[in-house]
Amino acid sequence: MRLLIPERRETSPEELASGLKLGDRAPEGRPYLALNMVSSLDGKATLSGRTAGLSSELDRALFHHLRTQADAVMVGAGTLREERYGLINKTEELREKRRDEGLEPQALAVIVSASLNLPSDLPILQEPGQRVVVATASEDELPGVKAQVDYLRVGDDMALMAARLREEHGVRSVLCEGGPTLNSHLLAAGLVDELFLSLHPLLIGGAAAMTIVAGRTLVAPPALELVTLAEAEGDLFTRWRVQEALH
Repeated sequence: MRLLIPERRETSPEELASGLKLGDRAPEGRPYLALNMVSSLDGKATLSGRTAGLSSELDRALFHHLRTQADAVMVGAGTLREERYGLINKTEELREKRRDEGLEPQALAVIVSASLNLPSDLPILQEPGQRVVVATASEDELPGVKAQVDYLRVGDDMALMAARLREEHGVRSVLCEGGPTLNSHLLAAGLVDELFLSLHPLLIGGAAAMTIVAGRTLVAPPALELVTLAEAEGDLFTRWRVQEALH
């Protein structure tokens, strides 16, 4: 893997996702929030409904190392069901890296599900060592779970969800892994601070697969500044920082 911007040298997924200190950038009253997505060159977020066909071995390594950089990892219900999430930080090596970064060894999982349409047999909900916060409009609770589950009854208010994650759970940094619909809500609420985007050299086309941001056109599209660019085997690994909204 070669770093191209801001300088040219060899690098690795471990290095690209180390010492980011995202929580140090947290604004008043909410966590600092970064999106992490993979897409085809025409912006499609999935291939045959899954991200697996777009994600190389190096991208998967970067994916897991980025999870060591934030207090919490956020995911929407649709992505969670499709990808069958399990324990967030899967190996002791990754948990030790989080300790070295000054974080809890296991990231908090934040699941956004307005209707609470989540099967209780999802692997992440059956992990006794996994802390989970479910942001929902439902007053129900998930039956038969083994994970440590708390609920934020915030409806579809993304700003309220962010504020309560900070106030009630001490979350200063969030890595959101989509999907595209959740991304659009977070962007519309002005809550996104960074984007990590891996570009896979593939063109998918069609209308079935969503792009990395779905839903309505953003009223105030944010401008982003390129922070880092790396390349390996045709894949591009980018990091962008949100600058301001374009009105």
